[in-house]
Amino acid sequence: MKIGFDSKRLFCNFTGLGNYSRTLLKNLTKYYSDNEYHLYTPKITNNTDTAPFINDINYRTYQSGSINKSLWRSYSIVKQLQKDKIELYHGLSNELPFNINKSDIKSIVSIHDLIFKVYPETYPYFDRKMYDLKFRNSCKNADKIIAISESTKNDIIKLYKIEPDKIEVIYQACNPIYYEIDESKDAKPILQQYGIPNEYLLYVGSIERRKNLKTIINSYEHLPEDLRIPLVVIGKGNEYMIETKDLIKTKGLEKLIIWTNYFENNNHLKTLYQNAKAFIYPSLYEGFGLPVVECLLSKTPVITSNTSSLPEAGGPDSLYINPNNAEELALAITKILIDEKFRNTMIEKGYQYAINKFSPAKLSEQMINLYHNTLYNT
Repeated sequence: MKIGFDSKRLFCNFTGLGNYSRTLLKNLTKYYSDNEYHLYTPKITNNTDTAPFINDINYRTYQSGSINKSLWRSYSIVKQLQKDKIELYHGLSNELPFNINKSDIKSIVSIHDLIFKVYPETYPYFDRKMYDLKFRNSCKNADKIIAISESTKNDIIKLYKIEPDKIEVIYQACNPIYYEIDESKDAKPILQQYGIPNEYLLYVGSIERRKNLKTIINSYEHLPEDLRIPLVVIGKGNEYMIETKDLIKTKGLEKLIIWTNYFENNNHLKTLYQNAKAFIYPSLYEGFGLPVVECLLSKTPVITSNTSSLPEAGGPDSLYINPNNAEELALAITKILIDEKFRNTMIEKGYQYAINKFSPAKLSEQMINLYHNTLYNT
C-alpha cells in the first residue's frame, strides 16, 4: 500500500499529537515495512525526535514549498498526493484537506478528543470555531474515522451525528521505552538530580483547569499526618497554575509540593513513574489518558477519574474517584499507602492489562487492517 500521512505534528509538535504520530509511524514500519510511508509536512524541525524520520529509508518526506502553509495543508496538498499516486491518506491529528473527497484518494482521520466542544470555556472563541469547522469536515468527508477511545467515539457520534459503523476505535501505543522494565537500575541519582525524595506521589500533565490538580492539593487535608508524603508535579501552566500555587500556600503545603516543568529525557520520566508510590490523575476529561497507561507499564498504581476515557486507559484494577471529591481521593491514596498487598496486586494486574491491551504489535495490526479494508473493501 502507498500511504500518505499528515505529518505536521510529527515534525513540529513534541507533546501529545506529535508523540502519537511518531509512535504510530515507528510501529508501522517496524511490523509492516513492505508498505510505502509518505510523510507530508509544511515544515520540518530537525531534532532527536524527528531525526529517525528524516534519515530512515522507510519514510519518504515531502516538505511544502508553498508560502501559505495553512492553505497548502488544507487544500493544495491533494495535488501533491495525486502526483505521488498516494492510495490512502491518513490525517493523524484531527484534520483532512477540505477537498480530499473530490479526489480518488481514500482517507482516514484520527480524532483524539472533542474537548473544545465538551469544555468550550477552556478555548478561545475563534479556536473553537476553527476546530469545529475542521473536525466536522474531516468526520464528514473521511472514508473512516479512528477514535482513540470508546469515549471519543461516543462524543463523535453524539456531537457530529456520525454513524457508528464509520468509526473504528484504535488505541494509541506508548513510547517503546515503557514496554521495557529495568528493575535493577538505581533510581537514586536521577531522583536526586530533580530534588525528589525516595517516597512520593506523582502527577504528570499540563497545569490547566481541566486537569484538575487542585483536587490533589485539597486531598492532603483529609490524609493522616504520617501519610502526607511529597507530591511531585511535572508540568507547565499559566493562570490555573498560579491559582494552584496560591491554594498550596493557603493550606501551608509548600514544603510538600515539588514542582518541575522539565526533565532531561523520557528515560528519566520513566524512572520517576516507576518509583512513585502512586500516580494521581484526577482529570475531568481525556480523549485517552496516555500517562495512565505509561504508569501501568511502569508498574505504578494509578488513581484516576471515573470519567470520559480514563477507565479505558486504567483498566479494571486502577482506583477510580469522583474528580471533584478530595476526600474520596484521600481514601484512595490512604488505601495504596497502607495496604502493601493491595498495592502490589494493583501493580501486577495493571501491568498485565496495559501489556495486553496496548501492545504495539496488536495496535499496528488493527491499523494496517483498517487501511487494507478501507482501500479494498469500501
